Amino acid sequence: MKLLPQIQVEGGAEWLARTATQCLIDEARLSPKPGLVDSRGNGAHHDLSLALMERSAHSLTSTFQALAQQSWQRPADIALRQTVGRLGREGEQQMMVATGGVNTHRGAIWALGLLVSAVAMLGGDAKANAVANTAAQLAKLPDDAAPKVFSKGLRATHRYRVPGAREEAQQAFPHIMQRALPQLRLSRLNGSSEAQARLDALMAIMTSLTDTCVLSRAGMEGLDAMQDGARAVLNAGGCATLSGQQALASLDRQMLALNASPGGAADLLAATLFLDRVETPNSKH
Repeated sequence: MKLLPQIQVEGGAEWLARTATQCLIDEARLSPKPGLVDSRGNGAHHDLSLALMERSAHSLTSTFQALAQQSWQRPADIALRQTVGRLGREGEQQMMVATGGVNTHRGAIWALGLLVSAVAMLGGDAKANAVANTAAQLAKLPDDAAPKVFSKGLRATHRYRVPGAREEAQQAFPHIMQRALPQLRLSRLNGSSEAQARLDALMAIMTSLTDTCVLSRAGMEGLDAMQDGARAVLNAGGCATLSGQQALASLDRQMLALNASPGGAADLLAATLFLDRVETPNSKH
């Protein structure tokens, strides 16, 4: 494959970084999301706010840009995997500085970081399937420098014996490719507003994701409530219908009562918006 002139690499990397950042902001602002920070308030969180989420998103732009630059037209090998891991951890430190030590986007750095790298590895080729499969190749490779401590998410996957963010990426993001992206586009086709279509995509993820954020805060009871509630919204016709909106409000009340916040699903929604946008960069979405 012929290497592109450096100016095209820089421009492509800058666009990918800007797009990834905007998708994090769009996800944060989307309302009404059950148990999550949105433009109405802090959801089930005491340490998060919309302003903090947006500050965190902006702090990650340079990380996404570096990931894209370093990954441009490179194969999935150990050297790239270690570079991506190092840049992701450096991005996490920048995020923590920006948020005063609050973990706002650790899961999103993993998912979006891999996807940004994958688009760059493909030289900007923006077919969602190819991007997800390329990200999976990268996610399957070992990163010896990764810290050995268990995150809350990893602890939850071990305690409940369920797949987490790592497995989602290694399996080429099935919740995005098989659920969220098709639902997002179907809802748009059916005349939903963009916000309603995005909420439907979030529900599609929540129907089956083993969200470790929910498991960490509310155990299996919280996970069952999230999955059942999300199914009820879609079964009622989605967020464009009155009964769907009522089911969504009911799910929101349940999540708040359980102190549960589907942060894993939110990360995957931001990644869904990113793949949608890189595949159709000139659309109004």
